[in-house]
Amino acid sequence: MQNYSADANRYADGGMQYQRCGKSGVLLPKVSLGFWHNFGAVDNYENCRAIARYAFDHGITHFDLANNYGPPYGSAEETLGKLMDEDFRPYRDELFIATKAGYDMWDGPYGNWGSRKYLMASLDQSLKRMHLDYVDLFYSHRYDPETPLEETLQALVDVVKAGKALYVGISRWPLEALRVAIPYLRERDVPLLIYQGRLNLLDRAPIEEGIIDECEREGVGFISFSPLAQGLLTDRYLHGIPADSRMQRGKFLRQEMLTDELLAHLHELNAKAAARGETLAEMALAWILQHRAVTSVLIGASSTAQLEKNLKCMNAPAFDE
Repeated sequence: MQNYSADANRYADGGMQYQRCGKSGVLLPKVSLGFWHNFGAVDNYENCRAIARYAFDHGITHFDLANNYGPPYGSAEETLGKLMDEDFRPYRDELFIATKAGYDMWDGPYGNWGSRKYLMASLDQSLKRMHLDYVDLFYSHRYDPETPLEETLQALVDVVKAGKALYVGISRWPLEALRVAIPYLRERDVPLLIYQGRLNLLDRAPIEEGIIDECEREGVGFISFSPLAQGLLTDRYLHGIPADSRMQRGKFLRQEMLTDELLAHLHELNAKAAARGETLAEMALAWILQHRAVTSVLIGASSTAQLEKNLKCMNAPAFDE
């Protein structure tokens, strides 16, 4: 197959918009590409490749992964490694690649949670799978209530000092733990770059819990995962549950979640989106990006057409409320 050459206009005015990540030198695209779904070994590689190429050709420089993305575990990172070798190696310094460790990955007592042993071993494995010397961003994927916070945080410091990551982040940590992490990391010259949390029109926990305000006060970026609530905030479920849908498969979305009350609410949101001249998905993404502390939204995509539609959110009109 012919070698990939990125679109020469990928950074042209009127295309992707970039925002500063907290008080750092990093600019992230408003829309970033997540590899949580659709990039595993079970997925069609050429479709993965088409999505990644389209994303980069349209200015999406941030690819977000984790050690256990797939399925099977590790295979999304292996897909990225293949993409690096075949397409993106010449553009490595234009890419901002993130991975994480914190969830179940391998058997035994050292393949989960937040110990130094797990985080460091996991990152070494991730680098091998992705065919990278370092990642731009390494996350603690979840708060570990059993491991001392200082151990988890010091491991993040040390992976930067070892040159295996340029920046560190945390995902889904409670507010009190975030308040410990920020000064601990700052005092060791590895400031917390970003917090990743679930924020969407159906789940506003980071706002309600004070996470967003804390990040803004402390100069920490915020990136939203699951901004479309696993597809609920699209037109996909407005008229029932499609046979080929994620809800039908029942792994992350269960059919009992689509109650009459939720369905009515989705129709109300869809009507508001139509009044704004948008799809429900476009409005849902634009609503997240209106928050000043939000640096980027992480979207998944099963096709280039879906990605193209979602990129329209960057030019959405302002919200009244």
